[in-house]
Amino acid sequence: MSPRSQTASFETPDLPGRESFDTAAGAVERLKHLYYGAAHFLAGHFAEALHSGRPAVRFRAYYPEIRIHISSFAATDSRLSFGHVAEPGVYVTTITRPDLFEHYLTQQLSLLIQNHGVAIEVGPSDTPMPVHFAVANDPTVTVPQDGAMEFTLRDVFDVPDLSTTHDDIVNGYGFVYPDGAKPLAPFTAQRVDYSLARLSHYTATQADHFQNHVLFTNYQFYVDEFEAYGRQALADPNSGYTSFVGPGNVEITDPTTPIPMPAKMPQMPTYHLKRPGGGGITLVNIGVGPSNAKTATDHIAVLRPHAWLMVGHCAGLRNSQRLGDFVLAHAYLREDHVLDADLPVWVPIPALAEIQIALESAVAEVTELSGFELKRIMRTGTVATIDNRNWELRDQSGPVQRLSQSRAIALDMESATIAANGFRFRVPYGTLLCVSDKPLHGELKLPGMASDFYKTQVARHLMIGIRAMERLQDMPLERIHSRKLRSFEETAFL
Repeated sequence: MSPRSQTASFETPDLPGRESFDTAAGAVERLKHLYYGAAHFLAGHFAEALHSGRPAVRFRAYYPEIRIHISSFAATDSRLSFGHVAEPGVYVTTITRPDLFEHYLTQQLSLLIQNHGVAIEVGPSDTPMPVHFAVANDPTVTVPQDGAMEFTLRDVFDVPDLSTTHDDIVNGYGFVYPDGAKPLAPFTAQRVDYSLARLSHYTATQADHFQNHVLFTNYQFYVDEFEAYGRQALADPNSGYTSFVGPGNVEITDPTTPIPMPAKMPQMPTYHLKRPGGGGITLVNIGVGPSNAKTATDHIAVLRPHAWLMVGHCAGLRNSQRLGDFVLAHAYLREDHVLDADLPVWVPIPALAEIQIALESAVAEVTELSGFELKRIMRTGTVATIDNRNWELRDQSGPVQRLSQSRAIALDMESATIAANGFRFRVPYGTLLCVSDKPLHGELKLPGMASDFYKTQVARHLMIGIRAMERLQDMPLERIHSRKLRSFEETAFL
């Protein structure tokens, strides 16, 4: 990129050209310089246009990119599922928010340098940065909709482009960049920016509050328990947790400080119990249904979490189960339909040993049961996920036959979606559910049916999820990220 110039169509910022780096730290610093140079250029001209009216020229700035050239088939450390490429070629990714992803970028680039002995080339890309995303970090600035300004926005600035906002890379559709380069990372910069904006909208918390270990639930009770646990953790100087964040980005470090709720709660209220380096736990109340489960995981995936788990309620399908029993999913029957176009239903969703062991160990710790005694309160098996909450009101013969043939032991509306999207996005996943009703055995989900045992188990359930995550916190990243999640041709970045 040449210094700032006014071409026939655009005025562009003063930014340096491409440069090679032999350290990840140097490459990340250059990414920051390029990104914020472009973002500030667009934000400044946008603010000026709001004040002074339509400019005489168009403005354009570009996302930075990382580019590497691999010339050898030399073998790399096969124990790792990431940090290397399979064959020679040119590999590229566009980058956004290098401040938010600094640790991630440093880790991934360090592995590439170590495994391939290559330099990291950093420079402006050919992908324009939409003005909406350039001003996203300034809470005082919003981009009006078309028709709300004196000029048409896209006549002066670039706007989001669906052709660069897609999941072609993670879906394995053979995506390549226009110059023939292969993808280095699972998401393009615009795809990441789109999800960062959606996360803020749906959860009412900023992306930089999200932690690397994410719990999903479909029941408000877990939110109350999570806040109570968070306050206890903040009161304990040895817990390792440093702050607690609620919707509206309210962050507390004193366990006695109240957290005022926003006047309008978001669709998916989200809470963060933070540790340095993102090592804490995030809880997302996704509500009921596979659509919400897909929406949440579609966007959280760009943050590259280390693991996500579903801890929610389910229908028990076996007469031997009691309300309050736990279900550890070892397999999934997918009748949620929201991912059929992205991940065909014939794709198996394997259980991940590291996650399963962490969950089972956490159940044993919290309940103080082990071995054969665990079977008194927990079963492992297939969890079925459906998209019709009132399936009981239709002809039951078809669904019940499929549930029996699949050996399903529980049914819900979110777990298979979360697991399948974890598989699709290469995010380790797991499911531990609590039986809240038994529709096939006359125990429908009705007021007053909860037993004391059920109430006790629900109170334990969230703690089990937290303890499982704390086990994963202590596990090396390369152990959590199983090679079972990687396809024939993978991006080098996790």
